[in-house]
Amino acid sequence: MGVEEDVATSSASASSVFPDAEYLVLSSRLIPDLDGGYTIATLARAKQMAEAGVADGRGPQLLTFDPGAAEAHAEHREAFAERGALADVKRMRNLFDEARAPEGGAAEWLLATAEQGARARTDREYRVLLDAEQRPFAALPVIAGDPDWHLTDESVLVYDAAGEIAGGLTGFRGLYRAWLDHVAASLGDRPIVVICESRQIGELIADWAVPRVRIIHTIHTMHVEPPYTPDAPLNALWSRWFAIAERFDAVVWPTPTQRDDVVRRFEGAATHHVVPNGVRAPRSPVAERVPGLVVVLGRLAAGKRVDHAIRAFLRADVPQTRLEIWGDGPERMRLQQLIEELDAGERVHLAGFAADPAPALDRASVVLTATAFEGQGLSIVEALAHGSPAVSYDVRYGPGDILGAGGGVLVPDGDEDALATALRGLLSDPATWERLHDQTGTAAAAWSPEAAMDALAGVARDVLEAPARR
Repeated sequence: MGVEEDVATSSASASSVFPDAEYLVLSSRLIPDLDGGYTIATLARAKQMAEAGVADGRGPQLLTFDPGAAEAHAEHREAFAERGALADVKRMRNLFDEARAPEGGAAEWLLATAEQGARARTDREYRVLLDAEQRPFAALPVIAGDPDWHLTDESVLVYDAAGEIAGGLTGFRGLYRAWLDHVAASLGDRPIVVICESRQIGELIADWAVPRVRIIHTIHTMHVEPPYTPDAPLNALWSRWFAIAERFDAVVWPTPTQRDDVVRRFEGAATHHVVPNGVRAPRSPVAERVPGLVVVLGRLAAGKRVDHAIRAFLRADVPQTRLEIWGDGPERMRLQQLIEELDAGERVHLAGFAADPAPALDRASVVLTATAFEGQGLSIVEALAHGSPAVSYDVRYGPGDILGAGGGVLVPDGDEDALATALRGLLSDPATWERLHDQTGTAAAAWSPEAAMDALAGVARDVLEAPARR
């Protein structure tokens, strides 16, 4: 089933109006310019839910779990608000902001949950959290070097107003659940739909058995290791998650291909749906398109294979063309060295991080990606939404689902010559460019906020009509 058919099916079966419920979006952290497409997609989903009428336009409550300072969290909210990424800053909340009591020590709900008798272990390092007056209210066990730190049963310590340890909770699971129980209790008796955007949080709440709570777990990334084929080795972090997937009321994948690969490979009772990350087309261009300008957009990380894009662009060898690479990351220095080694500084430019990619996309004649894998391929959808054809390796997951409907060219994974040939064809043949440009609007529409919200509203309706799985 193609993405247009899949999303159309969801749209036909569900109104864009979300069923009556309280909606909570859970994220490990949401920090400006951190975690790349994950942060963008999570905030975009919440804002689109607001636009679809959730909480009378205020949107879902965004609950984050990172132990930063309250002042830092306030700055994050303001930054997102200034960028138009938040419908209501008051709806973005943080566990540790609310765990502090104004008079010192932990909040009442946290003290009431903590078991008495817990003490700090002399052989364990703790991160002691302080309020603005430098009074302790909690201490987190430090589990250094362990990717499964969140699963520890080591006590999270809780302090009273006198600065003494009043008790503890069983690991981060106990801490997270204490806050979620507190939040749920504050919402009266209405049904609650939790949209869990984080694998780590999902593992900690998979047995949260509250009858009126339904959990929809979203996926943002690849679940297998190289060579990223459907039968490739499973990423170790995901092995445990798949063992508990059926405890969630629904699992949501961003593309039909990934959903179908998972359903074919894994047996179980989990219910799998497709809800794309919606990308809104701009109302009007903010910059004039530049003939011959090729844009690469994304984090400068090894998996993005920006070096392939650079070599393919130079191999295409089309006169009066230029490559702009927008993004930052650990590969920046190596890529700059490659540009210098190829004597390409006049034609290839590392443009740096762009908080708003719209001007670059509006100016681009072609958007190029050579990534080894994707979660959905937001930059490709964004390119199409801005009317720019895309050239991409045909990798899992996203490029094939998106460009299969038109608006770009797919080439075999890792074939730099094919990437260069496709790029040359677009840059040197105006008729080909116009044909693909004319397809971009229709191709992007399958990934619009309206399509995404219709699909998500349908999933919410399904889980509310069925018994809870926990």
